[in-house]
Amino acid sequence: MKIKLDRTLCDGFGLCAAHAPETFSLDEWGYVSLAGTGEVAPEDEEGVRRALLDCPVHAILTLPSPQPAIASS
Repeated sequence: MKIKLDRTLCDGFGLCAAHAPETFSLDEWGYVSLAGTGEVAPEDEEGVRRALLDCPVHAILTLPSPQPAIASS
């Protein structure tokens, strides 16, 4: 799973950091930052999905997974 954070939408509710502290961190004003590249480890997906659902301003977006290339014969 890969996610993107739109910091311009963030209103600093902090729910994402509460649900997935390994993926999101808060700055001194309470606004979120992505910890890492946005690539979510399988063991952290549940908390990140909860953060996606609970973000009141929808500042967290999932990115489509790249589809494997189909070999032609």
